[in-house]
Amino acid sequence: MLHNLFGDKTFWKSMLTLAIPIAIQNLLTSSFTLVDTLMISQLGDVSLAAVGIAAQWSWLLNMVIFGICSGAAVFFSQYHGDGNRKGIIHTYGIALIFGMMFAVLFMAIGFFAPHLVIGAFNRNPAVLNEGVSYLKIAVFSYPAILMNLLINNVLRSTERVKLPMFVAFFTTILNAFLDYGLIFGAFGLPKLGIEGAAIATVISAWSGPLIILIICAIKKDDIFFAPIVELLGFDKAFSILFIKRAFPVILNETLWGLGTVVYTVIFSNMGYEYTAAVSILRTFENIALSFFIGMINASSVIVGRDIGCGEIKEATKNSVRYMIIVPLTGLIVGLFVVIFRDPLISIFNTSENISRITLESARHIMLIYALELAFRNVPYIAIVGIFRSGGDTKKGMKYDLITLWLISVPITTIAAFVFKLPFPVVFACSYMCEDYIKAFLCIRYFKSNKWIKPVTDTGQKALEEFLKDKKLLANK
Repeated sequence: MLHNLFGDKTFWKSMLTLAIPIAIQNLLTSSFTLVDTLMISQLGDVSLAAVGIAAQWSWLLNMVIFGICSGAAVFFSQYHGDGNRKGIIHTYGIALIFGMMFAVLFMAIGFFAPHLVIGAFNRNPAVLNEGVSYLKIAVFSYPAILMNLLINNVLRSTERVKLPMFVAFFTTILNAFLDYGLIFGAFGLPKLGIEGAAIATVISAWSGPLIILIICAIKKDDIFFAPIVELLGFDKAFSILFIKRAFPVILNETLWGLGTVVYTVIFSNMGYEYTAAVSILRTFENIALSFFIGMINASSVIVGRDIGCGEIKEATKNSVRYMIIVPLTGLIVGLFVVIFRDPLISIFNTSENISRITLESARHIMLIYALELAFRNVPYIAIVGIFRSGGDTKKGMKYDLITLWLISVPITTIAAFVFKLPFPVVFACSYMCEDYIKAFLCIRYFKSNKWIKPVTDTGQKALEEFLKDKKLLANK
């Protein structure tokens, strides 16, 4: 059984070819955030908390855009498997329109009402002033965030993963150079402090999609540079199909992202030191996530491709492999975090500007994160890597929103403000109350194979044959 599942060299080759470049790209992108956090931490708790709060507005936009891109990926991967290039172009066009609307909206609110955004999290005057200074500049990176995520999504779904990796390497180096120069006044650049960090973020964010588009133009890529008539030439039937499949994902990621913002509001109102501690954790969480994003994206491409071209049995077999591999990887990464969390946290306090409360809180919540990591990744691989690529975008939304809004957020709020429990316990509630129940629900639904819902004619015909064969076997 195990040899049949994991002894397939073709599977490992396909997975690693996709997963490694994507993982490296995300590791570099996370290093981008790590450099930001490390350098800003030299300015003290207040600056670290302010940037962490401002980043929540960007994070919420990221979740909206991620929802749009994840919904689009259902079509990208299945159309890629079916060889439907025009379908990929139409999907890129409609996703670009939706995404840009949200990017511009978030940018306008963050620029014209920054006090409202920062004040929703924390009204400490020092934190508010620093956060506003950072946000009013950082919002100009938002259209670039959309372009970067969407373009990378197209390239990944069509199995072109090396270009985004090399570009991420360049933008990470550029960001580190600009961060250090503009925050501290090095390399002949002006010393701008927290505003310098925001400027560095904007420049670095725009450099990624621009470089990729220039390279694609040189290669005459007909997806990103298709005529406007073709890019926006989708008909009413396709628009309805896209909205039907993508809207649940957009709603899912937006409301899930809003839920994580609510957690930040809860933690911020317990004390800005706790917000700073969460900022430290999120930096390492993003780095750890790189190991899983590679596999989850590989799963999305491979399972979606198999279903799109009618290989339903192969899709189910590959999905089982990912449902085992990802949680096991979570155990290994979690063990690493447990062993090395003290030296990892200490690098944020090289200038001794971070308070003892922040450091101790970061130490406790990193342990909670590490011990819970395997469970947290079960719904992640199931919903993002399998259900959505299979064409089912509603069930994951249902599980995400019920466990978050009806269970985890209320319990976390009560723990913080009614029972006034210590911060590490409140933080543990935010993770455990959501992930354990959702993991159980996802495993049960995964085993039913009801998540297989092709968007291509080839896949739909193959699914009918698959279900007939399964019914015949059950009747024997």
